[in-house]
Amino acid sequence: MAQLIPILASNLNNRIHFSSSLPTIASPWFKTTPNPSNNATNISRRLGLGFVALMASSVTAKPVEVANALDLKLIAPEQSLDEAESGIRSHARALLQVRRLIESEAWKEAQKRLRSSSPLLKQDVYTIIEYKPPAERPALRKLYSLLFNNVTRMDYAARDKDVEGVWECYNKIEMAISDILSRI
Repeated sequence: MAQLIPILASNLNNRIHFSSSLPTIASPWFKTTPNPSNNATNISRRLGLGFVALMASSVTAKPVEVANALDLKLIAPEQSLDEAESGIRSHARALLQVRRLIESEAWKEAQKRLRSSSPLLKQDVYTIIEYKPPAERPALRKLYSLLFNNVTRMDYAARDKDVEGVWECYNKIEMAISDILSRI
């Protein structure tokens, strides 16, 4: 077992050596040299200008949007239960219409259709789950997770042109949608 030694001022003086001289830091990017007259440091112009440029770019930077990415927002704050229930069936049909594109092996188009239809369905399902009684939510959340994990896997399988993987995910998506629609 480790032995604890109390910290005393005498112990510190023996182990830490203090110096009264000013430190000098030297690196290729930044140089400071002590100025004994007023304890100020001289920073190179390059470092100062680089810092100003960095701050200016961070203030004016605009967020970049990624094209054709899966946008899986959780809930639209203005969406009501009635809107979610009225839109869920049409959004589910839109997601299942990817089948024709898969059959024709139009992978890029299938990915685009999958990416455009899944966020709407995701919002609807999530909103409906939030309005359900707490006892019903765990089963619906499990189906929700199964559905959208397979949407993501199907997107990757379509990108890789993995026919078996795409069909496996599509069948799981179809099953999850039918289970969700039967429970709501």
